[in-house]
Amino acid sequence: MEFDHKPVLLRETIEGLCIKPEGTYVDGTLGGGGHSYHILEKLNDQGRLIGIDQDGAAVAAAGERLGRFKNVTIVRNNYCNIQYVLRDLGVDKADGILLDLGVSSYQLDTPERGFSYMSDALLDMRMDTRGEMTAADIVNGYPQAELARIIRTYGEEKFAANIAKHITAAREGGPIKTTGELVEIIRASIPMKVQKTMGHPAKQTFQAIRIELNRELKVLSDSLDTMIGLLAPGGRIAVITFHSLEDRIVKNAFRSAENPCTCPPDFPVCVCGAEPKGKVMTKKPIVPGEEEMAENPRSKSAKLRIFEKY
Repeated sequence: MEFDHKPVLLRETIEGLCIKPEGTYVDGTLGGGGHSYHILEKLNDQGRLIGIDQDGAAVAAAGERLGRFKNVTIVRNNYCNIQYVLRDLGVDKADGILLDLGVSSYQLDTPERGFSYMSDALLDMRMDTRGEMTAADIVNGYPQAELARIIRTYGEEKFAANIAKHITAAREGGPIKTTGELVEIIRASIPMKVQKTMGHPAKQTFQAIRIELNRELKVLSDSLDTMIGLLAPGGRIAVITFHSLEDRIVKNAFRSAENPCTCPPDFPVCVCGAEPKGKVMTKKPIVPGEEEMAENPRSKSAKLRIFEKY
């Protein structure tokens, strides 16, 4: 299967980055290279794009897709290491940074990657297949209370406690090895009358396990301030999120960078000395239009936020 090339919020992202033809840009979640392809089309010979992705399949697919461009460098790494990647490439500052978060269509549609609740495969869910830990290790190894916590927190699943209880009971008879087995356990944990009024019952639990395994929220929250610091004056960072937990982290990080003052609200003047790093360009997140949502249903939950460095 080819890596999906349908980038979400493409026009809005490219416009939001305000690309300079001679600029240096970083795509921290390269994927199939969809956004990067259109960034590269706007660069001249002095411009440069650095693509980062931890997924080996993405790196291979993007290398093929972007092969006609001479000013692109692709690195297999996690974007949390962006400062080291840029340092090793001799890059001091970037004019723009892009993150398109979440799981890709390719990862979802490749059964053996174990991300999807729609097909039966080994419980994997590793975005970086070089990692030793898999989703099966979480499902079979985490204590019941910890399972409930991550399903409730990262999946925002109100039946988290019951799902964790059923998982713990099921694994007493032997390890839970496949996505299909886990889906059936989740189905048995949620009342049928509730299932009839919701989407797929396993969606939120699978999301939670994936986030926990790949440390997605921690990586994001730990990286945004660093990325803002790597921007050149006037440079922009654009982040596309796909659920409220990610969006909240981005919104708060951008808001804090715009107004970092830690003084109590009743202080007449600021005495903490914290200075704004830039300004939020999207007071409300940019969301897909009806046409894009109709063409690409997976874009429905996407939100784009943009920050510009002073």
